[in-house]
Amino acid sequence: VLCIQETKLQPEQFPSETFETLGYKSYLFSAQKKGYSGVAILTKQEPDHIEYGMGIEKYDNEGRFLRADFGDVSIVSVYHPSGTSGDERQDFKMIWLEDFQKYVVELQKSRPSFVFLGGNNNFAREPIDIHDPIRNAKNSGFLPEEREWMTRFLSAGFTDTFRFLNPDKQEYTWWSYRFNSRSKNKGWRIDYCMVSDNMKPKVKAAYILNDAVHSDHCPAVLEIE
Repeated sequence: VLCIQETKLQPEQFPSETFETLGYKSYLFSAQKKGYSGVAILTKQEPDHIEYGMGIEKYDNEGRFLRADFGDVSIVSVYHPSGTSGDERQDFKMIWLEDFQKYVVELQKSRPSFVFLGGNNNFAREPIDIHDPIRNAKNSGFLPEEREWMTRFLSAGFTDTFRFLNPDKQEYTWWSYRFNSRSKNKGWRIDYCMVSDNMKPKVKAAYILNDAVHSDHCPAVLEIE
């Protein structure tokens, strides 16, 4: 199952035939605004159910949450807002994070087996997840309130699979296009595959494909039984 965030396209613009040839069914949830946001799930196994959005209009208009159910297991592709454009969007981001947590915790009552919330978090959690934690401490993406939220979210019953299996490994999933950041490996780990704690025993591997150069991000991978 491939979860994509920030697709920036409308469904009719997606080359679904290309992926169908490879055996994938494609499900997209796009923003109303063209060329903005959007998430997708591609899978070789047809889901039992697809849920488009969270039922919260201001978020669903931006195409940020897509869920696929496979039996008891739910897989979510989620694109958290960025706050780098200014205070207004940073405030929006923090409100979203609280509403997102409430929604997912409530959803767990009926869908307890979240295999992952695969997605672009748009922030790093710990100093090990960012190349320069000191100088970025006041920048969106590494603010204390963002990191504190992540701690609370994980405490609510979720596991960051990469850090769970690789407690001391310093690898990144995003590099700025500026200053030759990627060639210098001055990056951030802002893309996460998380699981409900009850799924933790099924986690076999979690790793990052640093050599995949298709955008300013690279893929994060989770293998489960």
